[in-house]
Amino acid sequence: MKILVVSDEESKYYWDYYRPGRLDGIDLILSCGDLKADYLTFLATMGHAPLLYVHGNHDVGYARRPPEGCVCVEDRVLNMAGLRILGLGGSPLYNGGAHQYTEKQMQRRINRLRWKLYRAGGVDLVLTHAPPRGYGDADDLAHRGFEAFFSLLDKYKPRYLIHGHVHMSYGVNLPRIHQYGETTLLNGCERYILDLPEYEASGFLIPSEW
Repeated sequence: MKILVVSDEESKYYWDYYRPGRLDGIDLILSCGDLKADYLTFLATMGHAPLLYVHGNHDVGYARRPPEGCVCVEDRVLNMAGLRILGLGGSPLYNGGAHQYTEKQMQRRINRLRWKLYRAGGVDLVLTHAPPRGYGDADDLAHRGFEAFFSLLDKYKPRYLIHGHVHMSYGVNLPRIHQYGETTLLNGCERYILDLPEYEASGFLIPSEW
């Protein structure tokens, strides 16, 4: 399964300078948030691959006009050809806007997912907007990560946590990839291709939910 991860910045390669065929071979698209709804709709339409998304802290317009042909995976566990995906969007609370959460609120969201995770037998990929605290985040209030994610990572040990929120341009030597225990933490800012050959995708993937 070849996954296109997008977040925070519309990729000129797939948007401004798009050419037919550039999305060929992509089996699944994951958005970590803070992208124009029209951009996600375009990717889902031109790519002919399922697109799953979570909200970023700037995605307030989705409530009025969500991305068309895309699936919101917030607080859900979906099965994509055997790949179990959990969505937890939003950023830490910094100005009271939509899709912002305190640590306690995020922890409650995680706690409410216990039954779904039990039925799914765990989770392989966690899709978030903010990173875990201290792993690819920043020191300012708006761009710090969530400590609450560690309880999820420690218990279920997913293979990946994919996030956005922190632009790669924020630091000259900002790493895209971190490791926390058995979990690879990946910053999906702009675009990144994740290849998982052990998951075979045949045709158009149909998500099922636990």
